[in-house]
Amino acid sequence: MRAMARLFGYVDVTDSGFIAAVLSIAFNPFFWNVVARWEHRTRALSRLFGSPHAACYCLGIVILILNCVRSHCFTEAMKSQPKLEGLDCNWAYYSGLAILAVGSLFVISSFLALGFIGTFLGDYFGILMEAKVTSFPFNVLDNPMYWGSTAVYLGWSLLLCVTL
Repeated sequence: MRAMARLFGYVDVTDSGFIAAVLSIAFNPFFWNVVARWEHRTRALSRLFGSPHAACYCLGIVILILNCVRSHCFTEAMKSQPKLEGLDCNWAYYSGLAILAVGSLFVISSFLALGFIGTFLGDYFGILMEAKVTSFPFNVLDNPMYWGSTAVYLGWSLLLCVTL
């Protein structure tokens, strides 16, 4: 209990940037899952855009835009939050860079292995891959895109704590 109280001493949950970041972090997966499941049930987007490929590309672009907004909100929230003095050092900076690099490797290699449509919910549009992807990074981790994205945000957080 004390640890949580100490943690909340370093987080200003009333900061508007923090609230915007939390809302965007929660909204994004909610949005794309609701839209993808709705498309799977109704095929409404495929009809609207004239093909499942066009609809999937449009949803993918919307998801990318939402991810840019989320990243911006996250960055602004991190910059406005109190800093842990113990993290303002070289090891935190280089650890952040290393974690960011590994996370980016998993995210980018996942995208390259799945392609745009495989990454952006093509299966909900009825666009299936010929076979399950088992090459790197899927042979190293389950859900490498999620783990990689988490590592990217952790590494970015550490870099934002350092004022070298």
